[in-house]
Amino acid sequence: MKKILDYIKSVRREWFKIVWPSRDTVIRSTIMILIFSGAAALFFFIVDSILNALVNWIF
Repeated sequence: MKKILDYIKSVRREWFKIVWPSRDTVIRSTIMILIFSGAAALFFFIVDSILNALVNWIF
């Protein structure tokens, strides 16, 4: 039982050491992820379309 209590106490101590990001940082990071995901999706769509047209032209 003592090990469990020691573990819970150590988790609690570590919890207070966490530095949470600010709201502005989270919003900025989310926007960057959405932009890069959209750019990657567009890139793969274009490459897929080109390869599909190439394969249809060959066969």
